[in-house]
Amino acid sequence: MNSSTLIELQEGRARRVQVTEDMLTVELEDGRVISVPLVWYPRLWYGTPEERAHVVLLGDGRYLHWPELDEDLSVQGLLLGKKSGESARSLQRWLESRGQH
Repeated sequence: MNSSTLIELQEGRARRVQVTEDMLTVELEDGRVISVPLVWYPRLWYGTPEERAHVVLLGDGRYLHWPELDEDLSVQGLLLGKKSGESARSLQRWLESRGQH
């Protein structure tokens, strides 16, 4: 990875976030658009449309936070193509706490 790529990863900042039934799309301040399958992030996948829509941009848009879903993603992680690292056991406990199985 060259230094200009590292700078692009570090400076990626979200301007707008949209979550549909099957995709997470993030528009960046510099004009790039990232779209990833929602199944990569199970808490978003299982969230209601209202919970998915309530995203808070933190750190000048470097981080995405869904308070009701206790989900946090970084723009850098999205740019690197990182999927959720949550274990199956952790996800199962979270689903059970929501009354979902």
